[in-house]
Amino acid sequence: MDITQTAGAPAGDTALDCAEFSAVLERFVSAWRRFSVPGELSSTAAFTLGRLVRDGSSRLTELATLEHVSQPAMTQLVSRLEAQGLAERFSDPGDARVANVRVTTAGQALVERRRAARAARLTQLFSTLPPAQQAALAAALPALDALADASAR
Repeated sequence: MDITQTAGAPAGDTALDCAEFSAVLERFVSAWRRFSVPGELSSTAAFTLGRLVRDGSSRLTELATLEHVSQPAMTQLVSRLEAQGLAERFSDPGDARVANVRVTTAGQALVERRRAARAARLTQLFSTLPPAQQAALAAALPALDALADASAR
């Protein structure tokens, strides 16, 4: 990946070529999708379960907003996850009209299995890189995590 000097910036300052970064991320996301077991879960289902594992229970409407799907689509998805025993709905103690969703033990176990399988595949690929590139990726993790957090706002 090319890091280019920003025009007009003092010597030593660098800026990420965001167009190139975006293209590389698109290629990586495409590769990442191939790491999963075909037919196991849709991307939206996997991301929704992952969010529930990471962030805890959530209102159904909030999940729809966070996953960029309509409320009816999220309702259908949660119904499928419930039928598979991976998630469950429960009423809000303060407002019975509100539908909350949480991951089940089986759903959490599935997320953990998926992550372990992807980590194993990534470990294989990572080991093919030269040590300098491995170190660069390890050093980039905090910044990538901060970008993910910023994008959630």
